[in-house]
Amino acid sequence: MAMNRKRVLVPVVMDKAGIDLLRARDDIDLTLYELGRPQEQFRAMHGDVAGIALSLTPFGAAEMAAAPHLAVVARIGVGYDAVDVPALTAQRVPLMIAGTSNSTSVAEHALFFILAVAKRAGEMDRRVKTGNWPDRRRDLPVELSGKTALVVGFGRIGSRSAPRLAAFGMQVLVHDPYVPAERIRAAGFEPVADLDAALPRVDFVTIHCPKNAETNGMFGAARFARMKRGSFIVNTARGGIINEPALLAALESGQIAAAGLDVFEKEPADADNPLLKHEAVFTAPHMAGVTVESMAAMAETTARNILGVLDGTPNVENAVNPEVFERRPG
Repeated sequence: MAMNRKRVLVPVVMDKAGIDLLRARDDIDLTLYELGRPQEQFRAMHGDVAGIALSLTPFGAAEMAAAPHLAVVARIGVGYDAVDVPALTAQRVPLMIAGTSNSTSVAEHALFFILAVAKRAGEMDRRVKTGNWPDRRRDLPVELSGKTALVVGFGRIGSRSAPRLAAFGMQVLVHDPYVPAERIRAAGFEPVADLDAALPRVDFVTIHCPKNAETNGMFGAARFARMKRGSFIVNTARGGIINEPALLAALESGQIAAAGLDVFEKEPADADNPLLKHEAVFTAPHMAGVTVESMAAMAETTARNILGVLDGTPNVENAVNPEVFERRPG
């Protein structure tokens, strides 16, 4: 009897650890696809696909319609703002994410950014390399010890960032309306329900919440105005949570001393984006969750997420829409 084979589509950038897991299965036909191709070309590959792994490629109703045999979509990561979850749920297709595979990497990167902006790493580096030593006492660095940090979002990453900040002698506040205050206190941090009321207290803000209708533009002119003058902000979550023109204005006025940005409203960021030219902005190309270790872990988790659904043994904890696994009535 012929084996019931299933075709799985994954991006060429997927780490070998995940590709090897899929190739080891005799019942999986693996197809690699290039990133950046037009969506219509991407959809043309979907006809008989049972599983799809996504990097940052958008996926919505049009892609679902092109994939009548699709059983699972998996993100090689944890963010999914480019995926139309209701479109998948309507067809009872789960969206799987990579759990905690890159949580440590992002938490470490957030701490790196906080250190970089506090110590003015980019400016100090430029002063040495341009021979501008006499200017070294302008805009002095600050210490983390004794400062107050606000962690926005206490999920997989925020809950790992908070203890790292505390280890530097910082008082750590946490704002997450979806996490019980008791859980935050039990972890050793101060819960703050009112974000606006907390902002005047803090020296550093680090963002670890998903981007959605509630958080899009969360930090704009009004919230920057409430922050302590000369405070710092770091975003390793998603572009758009910070309003970029408002941030630029706050930097120009000195209301915000410096910012660390791993993510932008448009990616890749436009070369003429004025934030890229600002001396007090420290940047990375959406790399907070991308390390040697996390790439392998995310790829392996993604492969297992796909195979688990196809085998009828899904890891429901990694599903964004776990309701698709509920039995239909009758």
